[in-house]
Amino acid sequence: MDWPTVADLVDRQPWYKNRGIVLLNLCLALAVLTSYTNGFDGSMISGLQLVDQWQDYFNNPSGSSLGLVTSVQNIGALVALPFAPLVSDGFGRRKGLFLGSILMLAGVGLQTQSTSIVQFILSRGLIGFGLCFAINAAPLLITELAYPTHRGPITAMYNSSWYLGSIVAAWVTFGTFRMTNTTWSWRIPSILQALPSILQATLVWFIPESPRFLVAKGRDREAIQVLARYHGNGNVDHPLVHFEYNEIKEALAMEKELPQTSYLALFATKGNLRRMRVIIALGFFSQWSGNGLVSYYINLILESVGVTEAGVKTLINACLQLFNFIMAIGAALLVDKAGRRTLFLISNVGMVIAFAMWTVTSALFQETGSKAAGNATIGLIFLYFGFYDIAYSPLLVAYTVEILPFTIRAKGFAVMNFTVSIALIFNQYVNPVALEKLKWKYYLFYCAWLAFELVFIYMYLWETKGRTLEQTAALFDGEGESDRLREVGAEAAAHRGSSLVSPTMTDHTLNYHIEKEGRNHFEMHPVAEEYDWRDDREHYGHDYNGTRHRKF
Repeated sequence: MDWPTVADLVDRQPWYKNRGIVLLNLCLALAVLTSYTNGFDGSMISGLQLVDQWQDYFNNPSGSSLGLVTSVQNIGALVALPFAPLVSDGFGRRKGLFLGSILMLAGVGLQTQSTSIVQFILSRGLIGFGLCFAINAAPLLITELAYPTHRGPITAMYNSSWYLGSIVAAWVTFGTFRMTNTTWSWRIPSILQALPSILQATLVWFIPESPRFLVAKGRDREAIQVLARYHGNGNVDHPLVHFEYNEIKEALAMEKELPQTSYLALFATKGNLRRMRVIIALGFFSQWSGNGLVSYYINLILESVGVTEAGVKTLINACLQLFNFIMAIGAALLVDKAGRRTLFLISNVGMVIAFAMWTVTSALFQETGSKAAGNATIGLIFLYFGFYDIAYSPLLVAYTVEILPFTIRAKGFAVMNFTVSIALIFNQYVNPVALEKLKWKYYLFYCAWLAFELVFIYMYLWETKGRTLEQTAALFDGEGESDRLREVGAEAAAHRGSSLVSPTMTDHTLNYHIEKEGRNHFEMHPVAEEYDWRDDREHYGHDYNGTRHRKF
């Protein structure tokens, strides 16, 4: 039989003409704010250190105190890291996002009214603690809730929006530092930091929960309603709803065969070992590709090539952040067209070449004082980050969450974040010392490391485009598992002969016809043998108002 694929069942008209998809994308924008908040926080704390009023009010913190101001947020996140997946998996993605927002609001409140550096440091730790819960829940909600053809780009935009928050915070602190003789010069940016968390804490209850989470908790009717409203444009009988629901059911049934769902499960099977090999590597690669040199020590990098004026350094940094944002968003829109593996390979090849040239021009400037070499280095920094942004900005989170099965998705994502934190600690404490002692020769280490990254990506990173979330996650367990999921969803859509939810039942008990075969294999009965999914293909692609379809 000619089985339908998800591409056959999705709406083919522009997304803004489909009310369900428009509402869904607005809901997902609320979750995307989490990455914006993270970017705002990181840029704001760097910007505040340039504000004289902040320095004077806290008696010019230095040494360990200044180190804690910048690192305690990361420490708070590490403390919360083991618990964040428990909330996301046990109580839902929305409640994890809500808890994180409330904790961040408490931290921002404490930060805004701080009267001592100790209080300021404690507030930073609380912000990091709350941010960890939100960061764990938000991308899971996005990837599990997004429309099938939008999942890749929107999840990729999540991490890319970090730059937007960074840009806004940079300009806010740039504006408020002109306010002299008042502490509002640093309190205003802190107050503005609360805005995304306020929106999330108040509006999160108006967005749907992940249908994957709902099915896993036995709340099938609610899951079908979510899929129908946002993926079927209100039509519970849409073949795409049948396809996705049955594929989710089958994937969860397959995952129940795992011996455990604890952190140990991440390394319990060959498929999970393949996943974690890639996820842990991407966590380190995202911070150890040379980008950490500029992200945290751009002042040292620019001074090493002769840029000493504060105004020029600030302008270069501002332009670089805007450039990063544009490149990352552009790449996010290409993830389903070009493919994940293609973008990663282009990114890594480009970084190897650009960083090697950056090393050469830095060496020429430091050894000969060539002004042309110094100017070329600045251009090469932009070129290097352009290649970095093609893959690592949009796909670090998107690729990680899509290759993990539902039962270990939150925990596997937490491990990736832990890996990133470890890599950041290395950057914060090793890079400045090495730059001071080795100067341009330290870049040679990154040249060799980038070459290793390229080989690793070529050998172990698999293409995932063109698959549903369940098929993508199952890919690492073997093509057979992924194909089995595709067949289950396709058969459900092709034999869509009865409604998933019966209109005659007052309690809306599920009325789907299934057989349980072997390993909890769910299969729709062909209750209407004369039905052919191709008869609905054009109808569902362009017209959702047919009278023969029941809506909520």
